[in-house]
Amino acid sequence: MTSAADADWRLFRGDGVPRSVILPSAPPWRRFTPARSMRPDLPYVIDEQHADVVSAALHLRRPLLVTGPAGTGKSSLARAVAHELRLGELLRWPVNSRSTVKDALYQYDAIGRLRETTLSRDRGEREPSIGTFIRLGPLGTALVPSASPRCLLIDEMDKGDVDLPNDLLTVFEEGFFDIPELTRLPEEMADVEVQTYDHRGTVRVHQGLVQCAEFPVVVITSNGERDFPPAFLRRCLRLDLPLPDEERLRTIVAAHLGEEAMREADDLIEVFLRRRALGELATDQLLNAVFLRTGGVELDAEGLLDAVLHQLTGAM
Repeated sequence: MTSAADADWRLFRGDGVPRSVILPSAPPWRRFTPARSMRPDLPYVIDEQHADVVSAALHLRRPLLVTGPAGTGKSSLARAVAHELRLGELLRWPVNSRSTVKDALYQYDAIGRLRETTLSRDRGEREPSIGTFIRLGPLGTALVPSASPRCLLIDEMDKGDVDLPNDLLTVFEEGFFDIPELTRLPEEMADVEVQTYDHRGTVRVHQGLVQCAEFPVVVITSNGERDFPPAFLRRCLRLDLPLPDEERLRTIVAAHLGEEAMREADDLIEVFLRRRALGELATDQLLNAVFLRTGGVELDAEGLLDAVLHQLTGAM
């Protein structure tokens, strides 16, 4: 027999019968603003000793290399820093096997420029500026001089090419880069407006040189899948985030879902810790389970966690 609570929980029943339903509110971490697909700023729970490492990186203006298992809040730390220090919208560079430093600095659409230039000439119109076809990447935008430094997240660096860390060394040390397509322009075209990565308009580049006034706040995350060269590590401060213990899990649940959620979380936390000891699980999976429980899902801890938990490594 299906109870009223089960009917509310089971939005999809797989019986092929169309029905009108009102979807419940999404969890706080899955809500997006209309203007920009950014998660709202949520509390970030961190030990004082780990926060001190972040502060040291800020004082020294060195990249912060954050390591730790999946789900320990490595990427969220960058968002928290940008929000707490009012450094503007977080710039994010998600690294993959095809990522290059050049693409992270800028991209030039040569084919688009050739096409538009030809069309303009055919119509007897003025040729578009070359800056229309140049867009700074996340790293390039972070190096644009501004009143306060920007915050850049280089996410999952260990997924990139083995030479990527070494390719970053010059930029990290010098804080500037050239756009060759602009350095070759004549003197009367020395100032060019180019687009930024965050779609906030354009910035003026003089003689093809982008030189930061202050080095940006850089947070680099790694899942520990590969070692980095010593020269790269020497230029970073390292923060290793551990898996949260029971006390920390309770603090995280309360910070994200409110103290009232703790009344529903005891058995879920107990089962979560037991399962995490057998395989890698992420803290946000526990948050998902507690959110469903507080929304009225009447399943026991084992059944509820079965719905949202899966090991992040090994066979499924």
